[in-house]
Amino acid sequence: MKILLHGCNGRMGRVVTRLVEESGTPEMKIVCGVDLNPGKFDNDYPVFASLSEVPLDIKPDVVIDFSHPGSVESLLDFGLTRNTPLVICTSGISGEQQQKISAAAQEIPVLMSANMSVGINLVLSLVAQAAQVLGSTFDIEIVEKHHNQKVDAPSGTAMMIANAMNAALGNDMEYIYGRHGEDESTKRKPNQIGIHAVRGGTIVGEHDTIFAGQGEIVEIKHTALSRDIFGYGALEAAKFLLDKTPGLYSMKDVIESKNS
Repeated sequence: MKILLHGCNGRMGRVVTRLVEESGTPEMKIVCGVDLNPGKFDNDYPVFASLSEVPLDIKPDVVIDFSHPGSVESLLDFGLTRNTPLVICTSGISGEQQQKISAAAQEIPVLMSANMSVGINLVLSLVAQAAQVLGSTFDIEIVEKHHNQKVDAPSGTAMMIANAMNAALGNDMEYIYGRHGEDESTKRKPNQIGIHAVRGGTIVGEHDTIFAGQGEIVEIKHTALSRDIFGYGALEAAKFLLDKTPGLYSMKDVIESKNS
């Protein structure tokens, strides 16, 4: 598997680089990287400042993207013109960009997930089940915590959790981002999902979904202790895409393929 690592000198790019090196698997290799700061680290593979600079004689089997939402358009253009599958791990994707990704997936395989963790993707299933059982009588709140350098809030994972529960409840829920005020307008309403973002220190990632009822509380929580879990997930997603036909895939597809 020949990988083009997009965002190779960022936090997650460094993790993926290390995991590939430590794997000791000759069949898996990063053939080049792309990063806005190409000379930041001494990589064992060539690094270019943009996708347009990648020579035609470098032919990756797949692109793993841990960059920035602003790079989505150039990423899609590269995938389409080079006929290369894309694993998009970047969070903060807009609705318009999501539509462009869906359109590109009609021509090439694309796997997109704001969180590559297997555990988080299990949480999505659990919160949807809990919402179906508890949603009509319990208040639902999501509290997510991340490091102080994260640029998007709430996290893409928090939105995945909210969307999973909302779908289970017929998409009738309103999202409330944080709470402040001192009048009746700030009082909680039954059809709301509260979403709260905490930023500080070096927190890798915590997501706590709270179902608060009359006299009891149910919590479903996921804590990431290392960024390695996202790197492993991205590599598994890349392997999954290698023999796939065009389409839009998710980590759920990766997990189900291992259990089939």
